[in-house]
Amino acid sequence: MNQNSPLARFRHQLGHYGDVMHDRWMRTPGWQRWIVYVALIVGALLLPSETIGGFMSPDTDWASILFFPIGTFVLLAIGLNIVVGQAGLLDLGFVAFYAVGGYAMALIGTRLGWNFWLIMAVGIGICALSGITLGAPTLRLRGDYLAIVTLGFGEIIRITARNTDVIGGPNGIRGIPHPPSIEGVELFGVEIFKYGVLDPRPYYYLLVALAVIVIILVKRWEKSRVGRAWAAIREDEDAAEVMGVPTFRFKLLAFAVGASIGGAMGVLWAAKSISINPNDFQFLLSATILAAVVMGGSGNLPGVMLGAFLVAWLPERFRGLQEYRMLIFGAVLVSLMIFRPEGLLPSRQRKAELQEGSGGMGTLGAEVPGPESRGEEVASK
Repeated sequence: MNQNSPLARFRHQLGHYGDVMHDRWMRTPGWQRWIVYVALIVGALLLPSETIGGFMSPDTDWASILFFPIGTFVLLAIGLNIVVGQAGLLDLGFVAFYAVGGYAMALIGTRLGWNFWLIMAVGIGICALSGITLGAPTLRLRGDYLAIVTLGFGEIIRITARNTDVIGGPNGIRGIPHPPSIEGVELFGVEIFKYGVLDPRPYYYLLVALAVIVIILVKRWEKSRVGRAWAAIREDEDAAEVMGVPTFRFKLLAFAVGASIGGAMGVLWAAKSISINPNDFQFLLSATILAAVVMGGSGNLPGVMLGAFLVAWLPERFRGLQEYRMLIFGAVLVSLMIFRPEGLLPSRQRKAELQEGSGGMGTLGAEVPGPESRGEEVASK
């Protein structure tokens, strides 16, 4: 691409403004950042308002959409971002961990009658073990080979659930219990701890609380020795191995942490949905969450959350256009990848990786020329 073309100048200005805002945010005192964080949480709690819903989703119930697909996609994207964005491992079967969490809630809740919170802890542990089980024999593979194996794992989980009558087979499991309710606690006129069938807002508030906890933990990992190890593996796994980073151990940890987040969302979603079946866990969901991570800015948590929000919200916003809504949704995705291949809110480090030719998500087993490297190649010819 010609670096002096209007499109190239437009992209450069977008990147410049993004860098300026990032530098300004990094110089912001800690107490001002906390004010912004609290304001964002309050804003998230105000989102179910009918005034906002009248614009955001005129054809469907806005509170229901906030829980699924918007909130669900955001939390799943945060989990997948650890694997894809931070560790640079292409995972096409992330829906499997979401399914394991959902079935853990369904089976334990209906057959053993355990409390929701205990099932949440057990479900997270089971999904972490599932991530280790998948990663232990496969994480020595790279790139396309790892992607194929993870895709197969996701399909194995879904087909096994469909063909196993003990766990409901194709009909799934019904009568999943809700979280225990607490009467009399209100927020914005809503009993936030009264979990039932009709009102999705208490589940949304619970999802917001879960998301806040996950975000705090993910940011702590990102800034720790673990996050630096993931970044080293993503940039050059061989060099990281030579420098003494136990790459296999940290890749396994990335799979376990990402799977735990996906499983936690699966537990919460199943408790709200009352019933689940294998068709709820199609490969398309994994592909959609991966698209959200890449579109938002792989490796950058705010960008990933924005990408997940848009991927979940846009089809619902244009639902009134019927079949044309998916055409508009696809056109938006294509346009974003043309104008912003590094994502809507990329981190400076990931943008540099894209320009160096790593395609914006680590090498993933093969070099993908970035825009600048392609321009240099054309100029040399």
